[in-house]
Amino acid sequence: MEKLPAQMTVIGISKPGGPEVLVPETRAVPKPGPDEILVKVLAAGVNRPDVSQRQGHYPPPPGASDLPGLEVAGEVVAVGSNAKKHKLGDKVMSLVAGGGYAQYCIAQDAQAMAVPPSLAIAEAGAIPETLMTVWHNVFERGALKAGETLLIHGGSSGIGTMAIQLAKAFGAKVIVTVGSKEKADACLKLGADRAINYKTEDFVAEVKAATSGTGANVILDMVGGDYIERNYAAAAVDGRVVQIAFLGGSKATVNFTGLMVKRLTHTGSTLRPRSNADKAAMVAAIEAKVMPLLREGRIKPLMDSSFPLEKAADAHRRMETSEHIGKIVLLA
Repeated sequence: MEKLPAQMTVIGISKPGGPEVLVPETRAVPKPGPDEILVKVLAAGVNRPDVSQRQGHYPPPPGASDLPGLEVAGEVVAVGSNAKKHKLGDKVMSLVAGGGYAQYCIAQDAQAMAVPPSLAIAEAGAIPETLMTVWHNVFERGALKAGETLLIHGGSSGIGTMAIQLAKAFGAKVIVTVGSKEKADACLKLGADRAINYKTEDFVAEVKAATSGTGANVILDMVGGDYIERNYAAAAVDGRVVQIAFLGGSKATVNFTGLMVKRLTHTGSTLRPRSNADKAAMVAAIEAKVMPLLREGRIKPLMDSSFPLEKAADAHRRMETSEHIGKIVLLA
């Protein structure tokens, strides 16, 4: 193994604000604790929570790095005394509680996964946060089953494009909402059964039409706002609405009668503050159920663009246009 440098380049947040506040700085290379590994970062995924953190709305949990970046892929270059799952030289991809926008990043040994040979390292850097969010919310909380219909809002996002592939792989019907024909085409190519342009079509009416009036069994929503009441209208009896973000606002006036009449479940979650034990359990489930699909190449992240680490601000600008289709990554 090469000798580790003492210093590394990271992307810090100089103050809350726009993409321009993301600036390169020099920091000490961190040392892994007993249950941790140190990853030489080759690719780091860019996610909406990074944008929220940059704006000052999403502080890191206690003990986590103050740097943005929730998922990385790279090479293990140091291991803690209790780390048994991964060894020096292994190529891994991992969810991290922060610190991904850096040349080196600490990860929990139990949360890191081996990179399958079917994936390029940039693709591996685009997987952990998205895959864990989709797995936990659609399959664990939403309990999507074969033969059911999943409605995904934001179908062309990193999360949406992963959710389409996973839901289809497990035998569900998939309907997505998108904002352009280009995004609709990308989702249909990934396997979505129906793509609804929310700018020109009413998704409630279209979901009903596509399901012979039944509605969607599971709805994955990152919009919130006035979508909350419309989701209740679009849901099937005994449907599950899973909230993962509120891009359209976290406050709304809602008639909750539909919740009772249809016996709906409205749940939600955030990943970052969850305990290491919770995250390790999700990883174990993914390794058992999803890793075979990744190894076979049946599931791959849809890649939008990549930027050098130093150009993190440009990556955020790309995300904030909402023109991206799939994942944006930083390459260190």
